[in-house]
Amino acid sequence: MKTKILSGMAAFALASTVLAGAAYARDQIRIVGSSTVYPFTTAVAEQFGKAGQFKTPVVESTGTGGGFKLFCEGVGEDKPDVSNASRAIKKSEFETCAKNGVNEIVELKIGFDGIVLANAAAGPDFKLTKTQLFLALAKEVPGADGKLVANPYKTWNEIDPALPNEKIEVLGPPPTSGTRDSFLELVMEHGAAQIATLADLKKADAKAFEVVWKSIREDGAYIDAGENDNLIVQKLEANPEAVGIFGYSFLEENGAKIKGAAVDGVVPTYETISGSEYPVARPLFVYFKKQHVGVIPGLKEFIDEYASDKALGEDGYLSAKGLVPLPDADRKAAEEAARSLATIAAPTS
Repeated sequence: MKTKILSGMAAFALASTVLAGAAYARDQIRIVGSSTVYPFTTAVAEQFGKAGQFKTPVVESTGTGGGFKLFCEGVGEDKPDVSNASRAIKKSEFETCAKNGVNEIVELKIGFDGIVLANAAAGPDFKLTKTQLFLALAKEVPGADGKLVANPYKTWNEIDPALPNEKIEVLGPPPTSGTRDSFLELVMEHGAAQIATLADLKKADAKAFEVVWKSIREDGAYIDAGENDNLIVQKLEANPEAVGIFGYSFLEENGAKIKGAAVDGVVPTYETISGSEYPVARPLFVYFKKQHVGVIPGLKEFIDEYASDKALGEDGYLSAKGLVPLPDADRKAAEEAARSLATIAAPTS
């Protein structure tokens, strides 16, 4: 017998009854999602817990896609309250949420982050273009006759003699990661479009072009390193030839151990990201389940803590963690929307 999916209001009523009847069966906020946003949300959770009124929230690093999958499963004490995301929620994810009764979602844009390529401080200096990165990491690239062939490049200097004579070995995020989604769109798509034969393919067959820039090589040059960015940093220390892909905050926290590569002539720094000079930057988000407010103890207060100047402001404690704040007007608007529990409409894509 199939179980019917409850409507948003019915699910909320059931969740409230269950939790109230159990004297709050869960007394800690549960958070899932992006590994990039994880250190920021963990810092907010620790500040929130120190106040002593509520328990410190539990924060899990599941990746953006994995977080939305859990977040959108439904309403109730066995479902997460918050999902971190290194990209905006997709239309398909929003629809899954709605289908499962999660129909009141509050979005907080927390700031900007750069996607960096970094290697060990003792390793070679990298100055890369988006096109070079595409040629290093794509599953197929144009051959001498312009037709697509399996990626033949084994070392960086085979792509350009000015690059280091080092084996191409890149540790990066898995398919469930928002960082990987953003890297594909900001780097691989743009890099591919700058190659004449692929620019022609884009005009002739947009879907075929999309397959090319979204397909990462599987011959060992790109290594799926999971959702633990700290582990990537450790592996870079142990292997000076390897390059890692992760959020800027991890470069900021480990500046003595690793160094960032220049992309299209710009090195990733707080200033170049905030000034929109660094070409691989993206906004970061946190999503809250409004139907759990008043049901899970402290959720509204946690939202207020996150959406505060002391957390998100230019001199807030998250900027010390590497978060690049939004411009003042944008930040105030984002904070007010979250504090008032304004819900978002369905995305267009």
